[in-house]
Amino acid sequence: MKEISIDDMNGFKIGQEQNDEAATGCTVIICEAGAVCGVDVRGASPGTRETDALNPVNNREKTHAVLLSGGSTFGLDAAGGVMKFLEHRKIGRDVEVTVIPHVSAAILFDLKCGRHDIRPDEKMGYAACHNAFSQQIWRSGNYGAGAGATVGKICGRERAMKGGIGAMAYQQKDLYAGAVVAVNCVGDVFDSKTGTIIAGARSAGGSGFADSEKVILEKYNNKADLYSGRNLGGNTVIGCIITNARLTKSQAAKLASHGHNGIARTVRPAHSVFDGDTIFAMCSGEIDTTLDAVGILASRAVEQAIINAVMHAQTVGTFISLGDFRLA
Repeated sequence: MKEISIDDMNGFKIGQEQNDEAATGCTVIICEAGAVCGVDVRGASPGTRETDALNPVNNREKTHAVLLSGGSTFGLDAAGGVMKFLEHRKIGRDVEVTVIPHVSAAILFDLKCGRHDIRPDEKMGYAACHNAFSQQIWRSGNYGAGAGATVGKICGRERAMKGGIGAMAYQQKDLYAGAVVAVNCVGDVFDSKTGTIIAGARSAGGSGFADSEKVILEKYNNKADLYSGRNLGGNTVIGCIITNARLTKSQAAKLASHGHNGIARTVRPAHSVFDGDTIFAMCSGEIDTTLDAVGILASRAVEQAIINAVMHAQTVGTFISLGDFRLA
């Protein structure tokens, strides 16, 4: 198994667009030929589009794009721009009079990082697709859906840190799997190799970390304090696995569930009641493989993508980045 660039994964195009002033944006993953797609929603506060169609019992055969967006539920508007761009390119299901692109989406809440009144919209979704076809080079951190992402909000926004978007891909001979993940969690992000917190809720003095799981346990009998709007004003880890594996819809759904292993290895607590953690899996279908083999690559890709997201994040306002926190 070796690392490869997310840009080198044939069959997929990835584009990002963001508004730096508003600290919001979107990221689109496109498969022109259509990909068998699955989804697994683990968080209790999700915001999604076209996920029911991905259920293996339903008739959707291929998905042409997955959109990851900021802007909370408002950000689902960006999917309209993705639809329009793909229709212009004649990418979608042929219905004789036109083509219908199948676009699934998930959003995260970033309204408290920058300007709440500017959100990803149809224009931004269209621009992200244009960037994908212009061979935009991948950049982790404050880009696309990670522009306004934050982490470690259990002690309030004044002690939270900057999250972001990250990517990683692995290859085993002719099989590859990669992941694009926007990290906006309630909890802390851990270095899975050392078991130490690298970004999350800071201690009251600001020199260390509060340990979000410890805070939750200490307040186990104080719902009013722990679950106040001040503490938990918008979260969620959203991402998409991409692979050249040939899988069925039910297997793609299971692959998406493997991706959540990567979240569990790096985010604590994972899948809280105030996270909408959602992972998609897009399979272009060139390589026969076992589900377990591609699942290993995918879960590791999600794991490292989350770490890359916070490692490349940059400070926005009071949301300090990992790099600046280390220097402080």
